[in-house]
Amino acid sequence: MLISVKRLTEIMCATIKDVAEEAKVSIATVSLVVNNHGRISQETRKKVLKAIKKLNYLPSRSARRLVSRKTGNIGFILTEEHFLHTEPFYTRIFLGTEFEARAIDHYVLLATISSSYKKGDALPRFISERNVDGIIVAGKVPDALTESISRYKIPVVFIDFSPVIGDYPNVITDNLKGGLLATDHLIQNGHKNIAFVGGEISHPSITERLRGYKLALERAHLNSDGELVMTNDEFLSRQNGYNSAKKLFELQKNITAIFAANDATAFGVMQYLKDNNHKIPDDVSVVGFDDVEADLLIDPPLTTVKVPKLEMGIEAVQLLLTMIKSSNGTAKKIVIPVELKVRGSTKSIN
Repeated sequence: MLISVKRLTEIMCATIKDVAEEAKVSIATVSLVVNNHGRISQETRKKVLKAIKKLNYLPSRSARRLVSRKTGNIGFILTEEHFLHTEPFYTRIFLGTEFEARAIDHYVLLATISSSYKKGDALPRFISERNVDGIIVAGKVPDALTESISRYKIPVVFIDFSPVIGDYPNVITDNLKGGLLATDHLIQNGHKNIAFVGGEISHPSITERLRGYKLALERAHLNSDGELVMTNDEFLSRQNGYNSAKKLFELQKNITAIFAANDATAFGVMQYLKDNNHKIPDDVSVVGFDDVEADLLIDPPLTTVKVPKLEMGIEAVQLLLTMIKSSNGTAKKIVIPVELKVRGSTKSIN
């Protein structure tokens, strides 16, 4: 059946008033149904929803905001350096927040800040303009940013980081377990001279991965030689991995395995090994941490600790929404489990 232009226009431009007239209720009643208010009877709710469907009515976010006093927006903050240098790790976390926010009809607003953010620096506009209901902060950020945000009394959830100041909810990876899994795998394959390469050692996640590495060596009664640990405060990147591997092999020639604190660093380590005629895994085995897509594309494919990045983003949104709805500021920690993915970059030397 053909629909007249007039009827099509009416459907496309349906207003809340049209819905109220169709359902024979007040505009206020339609508004309460749209915002899922509990005061409405099931019979009335069904009538309104039927009218909404018939007229193809789409409530405006601004109208819903007036009733709920919520923006429907979630802020997502990370440093420019983490956005640029950590491969797709935080990108995948952000995607997880986007998927979950979309499912509950929310928007995610992304902003980056400098890793050298200091007191007095401008905050993302969505904070100063109070255009978000809550904020997700991903990765390590300066204490000054946390202090600045706290003044706005907005719910905040941290991902992959626990700030020193304050007591905030966070979603973190089981970094200690990951460090144990990676190092145990190498030990079980007969390796004794196992090096650790990590940048940004002041980041709590990297500290925990190093602790897992040391604990695994201690349990196996192997020496945790300081010369086999290469850490600094540079960002975890391919270049950092390359430079750290170079320093390691200048100090130690008998290294048979390397645990890199993330996959980007592992890629740099592998490139150094290839450039210097070390065969992987015949001469040196390499394990990373994160499990990014590129792991399967390099030669050989990288053995790594899998971090469920999408799930971290989803969990963070769910935790934040609970805080927004309940106005509950109680800190809650969600630890995301990890698993070892064994591929071609490691082998047994038993």
